[in-house]
Formats: sequence, C-alpha cells, structure tokens
Amino acid sequence: MIQYIAKRLLLMIPTLMGIIVLSFFVIKLAPGDPTSMKFGAGQGAGGMDSQKSTQDAMKRFRERWHFDEPVHIQFGYFLKRLVTMDLKEILRNQPIWPELKSSLLITLQLNLIVFILIYLIAIPLGIMSAAFPRSKADIISTITLFVLYSLPSFWIAELLRMTFSDRSQTIWFPILGLTSDNYNELSAFGKFTDYLHHIFLPILCLTYGGLAYLSRQMRAGMLEVIHQDYIRTAEAKGVSKKRLILVHALRNGLFPVITLFASLLPFLIGGSVIIEYIFQIDGMGAYTINAIFRREYDIVMATLILSAVMTLIGILISDILYVLVNPQVTFENR
Repeated sequence: MIQYIAKRLLLMIPTLMGIIVLSFFVIKLAPGDPTSMKFGAGQGAGGMDSQKSTQDAMKRFRERWHFDEPVHIQFGYFLKRLVTMDLKEILRNQPIWPELKSSLLITLQLNLIVFILIYLIAIPLGIMSAAFPRSKADIISTITLFVLYSLPSFWIAELLRMTFSDRSQTIWFPILGLTSDNYNELSAFGKFTDYLHHIFLPILCLTYGGLAYLSRQMRAGMLEVIHQDYIRTAEAKGVSKKRLILVHALRNGLFPVITLFASLLPFLIGGSVIIEYIFQIDGMGAYTINAIFRREYDIVMATLILSAVMTLIGILISDILYVLVNPQVTFENR
C-alpha cells in the first residue's frame, strides 16, 4: 500500500505539470490582457501628450510583465513566479496570497460543512431507499429529491432571500455576508450563533443539489449489489435483512459514492460563484470570477492548480478507500 501511494504521488507530478501547461495556454487564447484593463479607459481621452504618455505607460507595463514576449516565454516567467511562490496580482502589483488565503478560508469553512452534511444525509437516505424499494418512503424521497435536483440553486437562493429577509418576521435570516456589523463586540457564543445564522441560507442552497444526486447514486449502487447472487445466497441462509444490508451489501454499494468523492473534493476550494454573489460572500468563487474578468492570470492559474491538486488527491483517497471499505480489493499485481 505504501509503495502504491508513493508511486501515485510521483505520477501526480507529470500529470499536474501537464494540467498547468494546458491551462496556461488555454487562458492565453482569450483576447486581451491586463494592459487593456489598466489603461483601456484612458486611451482615447486627453490631447496628444496625454495619449503619448498613456501609450508609453502601456509599453512599460507590457514589458514589465513580459506581455510583449511569445507565449512560451511568458510561461517560463510564470513558472519562475510559481516555483518561487511569487505569484502577483498584476493590476495592483502585489502578492496574491493574502487575499487568496482569506477567500480560500471562507470557502473552506462553508464547503466543509456542505460536504459533511451531504454525505451524512445522502448515504443513510440512499441505504433506506434501497432497503425498501418501491415503498411509500422510497417513492416520496425519490420524487422529493428529483424535484430538488431539478431546481436551480440561484432561483432557490432568491426565493429564500425574498421569503426570510424581513426582520419583523418570527423566522428571518441575514442575506448579506457571513457576520453582522457588531460581530467583534459579541461574546464567543454570540459570534458562533451569529455565524450560524448567516450561513444557514447559503449552506441550504449549496447542499440540496449534491445531496439529491449523491443519495440517488447511493441507492442505485445498493440496488445493484442487493440483486447479486452472493446477497441472495446469504438471504437464503437466513441472514437478517439488517445484517444483509449493513454488512454484506454496504461495502460494495459504497463504491459509486467513493468514486464521486474525487469530483466533489475540488468543490471545497472552488466555491460557488452564483451563491457567493447572491449572498455577497467573499469566497473563492467570487474571487476567481473577478480575476477572470480582470485577466489576472496568476490568480486564475493558482485557483486551477489548487483545484487540480484537490482532484488528484481526491482520486488517490478514493482508491485507498476502496481497499478500506472492501479488503478484497487490492492494488498488488497478480
């Protein structure tokens, strides 16, 4: 197992390098660069002297960031900044790390809660539906979850904002930000309850779609396992239904959910652009989309690299979980 993990970690290096190269060149295919964002508004204003000074400033700016060089040369300079951890916000010429760290922590706090809630609710719900297929509870949960999965998160977010934003109501929730204006003046318990009050609606919007999808995958995986011969044999031998489901079928039924773990993990740092925008949350989603609009290449690349790393780690963790869930799965060569 240790040898396998070490081998996979080493294989991540060329994979990640390929992702970095491909992502950088795809980003550079988009028209424009930060120069037009910085000087575009003033190119046609003023007299000849003003226009000449603007053009000189643009030329110096492009030379400073090597935008006048071929793309492969620009990539070399980017790799140098990446290796030395000197990625910059180009328009303001300052390191990206303070703002990136702040946005990342906000998104991690929210999405860790979402991630845990999705798995804690979806797995038991999927098991229950598979254990009693076509029962009244299964039919109700199936219809409810399909309806939830079909509802756009931005529409639900707006409905919740309109329904629960009135402070005169008995039940209301804040609709902007993650803390109140007097947050620093509150006690420790007050800060905790204030934070929970603010994150309730965003977490609800971020959770229901993934919950519906994951629970259906869990149900489908369990139903496929339940109809296999070894389950029927155990049932014929008199094994109780509870043991049949939770011991014999659950191991292999978890495989589809474990596989989805790799695709859900990058969501922890990617955030949700729409939900963060609606609730005015300064997380990674809003931070990244603003960077794309401003052509902040280093910020966009840093976000893509973090997402790629999380995806690769998620795939590795999924492979390890296969063995932990079912020891019959092995990575040893036969």
